[in-house]
Amino acid sequence: MNEQRKPRVAVVFGGRSSEHAISCVTAANVLQAIDRDKYDVIPIGISTSGHWVLESGDPDRLSITDGKLPEVDVTALPVLFGANRELVVNDPGSVPNTLGEVDVVFPLLHGPWGEDGTIQGLLEMSDIRYVGSGVLASAVGMDKHFMKVVLQAAGLAITPYVVIRDRDWTRDPQASRDAVAALGYPVFVKPARGGSSLGISKVNSADELADAVAAAQAHDPKVLVEAAARSPREIEVAVLDGPAGPEASICGEITVSGGGHEFYDFETKYLPEGDDFAALSIPADLPAELAATIRAQALTAFAAIEGEGLARVDFFVEPDGRVVVNEINTMPGFTPKSMFPLLWAASGLDYPALVDRLITLATTRRTGLR
Repeated sequence: MNEQRKPRVAVVFGGRSSEHAISCVTAANVLQAIDRDKYDVIPIGISTSGHWVLESGDPDRLSITDGKLPEVDVTALPVLFGANRELVVNDPGSVPNTLGEVDVVFPLLHGPWGEDGTIQGLLEMSDIRYVGSGVLASAVGMDKHFMKVVLQAAGLAITPYVVIRDRDWTRDPQASRDAVAALGYPVFVKPARGGSSLGISKVNSADELADAVAAAQAHDPKVLVEAAARSPREIEVAVLDGPAGPEASICGEITVSGGGHEFYDFETKYLPEGDDFAALSIPADLPAELAATIRAQALTAFAAIEGEGLARVDFFVEPDGRVVVNEINTMPGFTPKSMFPLLWAASGLDYPALVDRLITLATTRRTGLR
């Protein structure tokens, strides 16, 4: 890096997944928080069709307004990474314009084609440093099936589950129905490789299963069915890498209020109306020993998938005090109202400082095998 200039950070957002809008919302807030006196910032949007463009990064346009979800401006100038980590504006009919070398990419992509190791692999091949987990951890964290396999192998308790692949459901749906019935109703049906609670259904009986599988398959042909925990508390912990190793935040709790939503779904998270909303309690009202156990398990989960940079680990605490890992997110929601930054703010690290720490960590981590 040229020591005479500020480090150049490319903030990449949008993407091809169904979480495109939430990625835009996350980017709006990160772009506002980055210290422009310290970093040269370039906003890059990826459209739902997969086109990379030089975005304006206007926070107002990238926010949810009156219930309308934002999206990347597909008419903006196309960009691509060229040789030597340089970002090139490729305006048709004009000579390509080089914006200069990119030092760090902050990939604020949620879901497949971004959070799942795909963009991480692209950046590794391009020898570009980036924020967050590498290829393997990103892929494992995205696929809830293999996530469970890895977490269970690490000695963590998980929710019983069944995987329904598209070929299984097509060739022998009764076998899948029988496997789900063995879990016992109610169950949760969800895309195996999705997030933001999109495509998730609570199924109370066998006659509701087909519709729920179809809703999940609209996002992913691979479907995960989980036994529903009995009256659990939903506890979350944020994990952040550091020079001395990963650290766990204090615990937070999510409580869904109102009669219209049975669980923490997309509308409750991002489009609350009336009395239906999610209350975030930070710190969670937990006995000190139990909170310490949960925080330790969050670090175990992070290590199990070989996480880097950041993650949010979600737990169920059952009425008898049993702790069950629900999932780990390697690029959690990052708006100022999201649990990950709120947990760190309550742990002594505010939003701008959190963003700066993640970028600093990325600048000091080498690419390639490590």
